[in-house]
Amino acid sequence: MKKIMSTVSAAVLCLALFTGCGGKKENTVHSVDDLKNKTIGVQLGTTGDIFAEDIEGATIERYNKGADAVQALKQGKIDAVIIDNEPAKVFVEKNEGLQILEEEFAVEEYAVAIKKGNSELTEAINGALAELESEGTLEAIEKNWIGEEAGKTPYETPEGTEYPNGTLVMATNAEFPPYELVENKEVVGFDVDMMRAVCDKLGYELEIENMAFDSIIASVESGKADVGVAGMTVTEDRLKNVDFSDSYTTATQVIITRAD
Repeated sequence: MKKIMSTVSAAVLCLALFTGCGGKKENTVHSVDDLKNKTIGVQLGTTGDIFAEDIEGATIERYNKGADAVQALKQGKIDAVIIDNEPAKVFVEKNEGLQILEEEFAVEEYAVAIKKGNSELTEAINGALAELESEGTLEAIEKNWIGEEAGKTPYETPEGTEYPNGTLVMATNAEFPPYELVENKEVVGFDVDMMRAVCDKLGYELEIENMAFDSIIASVESGKADVGVAGMTVTEDRLKNVDFSDSYTTATQVIITRAD
């Protein structure tokens, strides 16, 4: 009799937590307010990580890759993932049973991280970004990676471009599609093309160093990299260690949950 009751109790518990034993764990996050007291997955060192710390009662699980946080969500280990909108779209498209909530979590501006005090490089990058924006190149690069026209307007280095100023090293984390990702063993993406265009303007040959996201600021600060570009938002904490260029695009933080 005890064995039967134990089995029944286990079945009841299973139904309370899942749609069925071995099935999908129920989604309990339907709005930003529902994040209170939940377990939230973020990519270590990202803006999502910073914002999540302010959520009342939340337990934050930090992952080296956004994709790892998404897998933990699918497996029922966490309740939601906070991440930038465009990577979120890629992850949801590739993972059945997930959704992006319509309510935005936050709006942010991406910029290029530059070693603190290097005003010459900061001003040069700002000038190049202004030129790229005024001539429509920046918009074309963004459209080539984001939206319905993706893949139709690839950036090409202007014929006759030379690089008299040597190499500019860009630290990035190629786990953030479509801003940076690895295709055919090469780091590509919106941020990569944007920096290629900036370097073409300034006479630098672009060199990319792929690393963990939370190592990028330290790499720029130490001088191992000239710039950090990885869908990076300007924050007060980051400004203590590096300077930033003008913004080159606007993005939003969103919430990924299991589908209802």
